[in-house]
Amino acid sequence: MLEDGDAVAAAVAASEGIARLEAVRFRALAQLSRHRDGAGSVVQEVALGLSVVDGHAAGLVSTAEALTTRLPCTLGLLDRGKVGGYGAMKVAAATAWLSDDDARAVDAVLEDRLPGRNSEQVRKAANHAAMMADREGAARRAERHRAGRRLSIRHGEAGVASIEVEDGPVEKVAAAYTRIDREARALKTGGETRTLDQLRADVALDLLLGGQGGSERSEVFLYMDLNTYLGLNDDPAELAGHGHIPAALARHIATGPDTVLRRIVTDPLSVQVLDLGRDRYRPTAGLGEFVRVRDRECRRPGCHRVAQACDLDHAVPWQHGGHTAHTELIDLCRRDHRLKDEPGWIYRLDSDGTLTITTPTGQSYDSTPPPLHEPRAEEPPF
Repeated sequence: MLEDGDAVAAAVAASEGIARLEAVRFRALAQLSRHRDGAGSVVQEVALGLSVVDGHAAGLVSTAEALTTRLPCTLGLLDRGKVGGYGAMKVAAATAWLSDDDARAVDAVLEDRLPGRNSEQVRKAANHAAMMADREGAARRAERHRAGRRLSIRHGEAGVASIEVEDGPVEKVAAAYTRIDREARALKTGGETRTLDQLRADVALDLLLGGQGGSERSEVFLYMDLNTYLGLNDDPAELAGHGHIPAALARHIATGPDTVLRRIVTDPLSVQVLDLGRDRYRPTAGLGEFVRVRDRECRRPGCHRVAQACDLDHAVPWQHGGHTAHTELIDLCRRDHRLKDEPGWIYRLDSDGTLTITTPTGQSYDSTPPPLHEPRAEEPPF
């Protein structure tokens, strides 16, 4: 058994070895990007190959390009195990807006400042050095960041999620928080059991959904087995775009006053959607709704954009003989819809609903809508 000092030394040595391997990975990703002339689809291919989300893949690719062109000193620190891959990504992000010459100058300044620093210290040191290198550019960068404001959602565990306005104008964000806080505090009366944090969250969501008691509602897809809905079992349900939630929470959502229930017929063996329980088949809007309910999310592996926000696309392009039928239609988010049309990407949809995506490097990945429940030989009588 290792003594405490030896255990720390072993962990440090392992971290240094990991950093060296990350340098190898960054060089490989940079080479791939160069061979593909910086095509945007490289990010999706890296995401599939490394089993990471698109945002992280984009960070890896952009860092790889920067390290092998503009940040040779930081790459050298990786080679020596003095900085980890996460720290290198912080340096690349902090210097991305600089000219090549300024980035190299900052890289040289940081070479002696980064070893032994944690990722937050690396970020601050890199940001300060970058702003000192181009003070006027720093002001323009602030303007660009404000123009890049966006709304994002982050899914958590146990039936929760977070919504965030990223890079919003600071004065508007501060004003919005002040309003939310003011309304939350006004609700904090003697009989109110919610904490201020809970009240702020509730007020913010009520405002986004049209105000307390408002009539505006948005559609979400909740998938649960009939036996779970009736309380005969406690199998998890699935909220499209989020993932699985406990049965009790699913029943709470499904029995809400504004909930609309839809009977979905599934194949008992393949457990894939067969029908939405209509009296008659509608080949236009009904077909699109069927495919969205069946797919739940974008069909590219690793993408979790809900089907309602996706494009309905032909697995085989219409101009190449594709048909408008549920056996040939899939949901793809706008980015992956465009990706499918790039050279070298091949999509094949089998009769059982399995989508096989082949990347320009010849790697294949399968995507099948997850089952709604465990396979069973026959439905229980009711």
